[in-house]
Amino acid sequence: MTFLLLPGCQQAPSAPQAQSPAAEKEEAGNPAAAAEGVALKPEEIEKAGIKTTPAAASRHAPEVGGYALVIMREAIAQAVADLSTAAAMEHQSRAALARSRSLAGTPGAMAVEAQEAAERQATVDQASLQLAERKLSALYGRNAPWKDDYASPELTALARGESKLVRVTFPLGALGASVPKTLRLAHMAESPGNKSFESGIVWNAPADTSLPGRSFFAILKGSDVSEGERLLAWAPVGAPEPGVFIPYAAVLINGGKYWCYVEEKPGLFVRKEIDPGMPTDEGYFVKEGVAAGASLVTTSAGELLARELGAPAE
Repeated sequence: MTFLLLPGCQQAPSAPQAQSPAAEKEEAGNPAAAAEGVALKPEEIEKAGIKTTPAAASRHAPEVGGYALVIMREAIAQAVADLSTAAAMEHQSRAALARSRSLAGTPGAMAVEAQEAAERQATVDQASLQLAERKLSALYGRNAPWKDDYASPELTALARGESKLVRVTFPLGALGASVPKTLRLAHMAESPGNKSFESGIVWNAPADTSLPGRSFFAILKGSDVSEGERLLAWAPVGAPEPGVFIPYAAVLINGGKYWCYVEEKPGLFVRKEIDPGMPTDEGYFVKEGVAAGASLVTTSAGELLARELGAPAE
């Protein structure tokens, strides 16, 4: 008997299926795909108006954020006026008492009743002066810059409106037991990149009953803040750390994250995610992800994102 061996029918392997445009777009939106970057020819770069700026190396201290309120000048002016009045009356009564005592035993000596009245008035006026001083201390803290000199130019400038007093509150435990040497403040409604204001005169304030946290007073000079305005505030915590500044013009928001484009080699632009947790006047300070001197795209970065994702930046 003869057997015939018939070859088995084996299906050839199919060619890999092409990826759908939707899948390609989804892949481009994730960090792994972003690492591939966007490659452009020199004429395409020029046509898109893409320009780069080297990332500037810097050092920046971590900051904790809080809120501030510009104190109305009326209360300060009234307290200073009360203090000035009390001081004038105390000076006058003290001088009258000294004159009365100097005439004792002379033909011009005052009657006993007049002497007692002068002593009583001097005591009352001295108590009024102490009350005015304690009122200022209760309102604006025991360590205010004018605690040893109520004729301080700092207090006079506040009463005249030439400088502003700000009450700043930070979350409990954010600053420990220390008093920050400086504070940085900014308008709430302004966009990133607008100039903030710095105060180097800071001291402890009484607790704010309307807002839990630790409060400080600070004096702002040469700012455009308004009385009663609420501000954002930052206090440095810890030592300055090395990193780079990412200009606001280089930052894009996509998918709820912050990005910038770096030209890693001529014509190749790679999207990098950055941490927006440390905003400054110049941009975002980042400690990793972007090296000092890296070529940051600061003009037409949105064009690159649109080319990469096929959709406009947020």
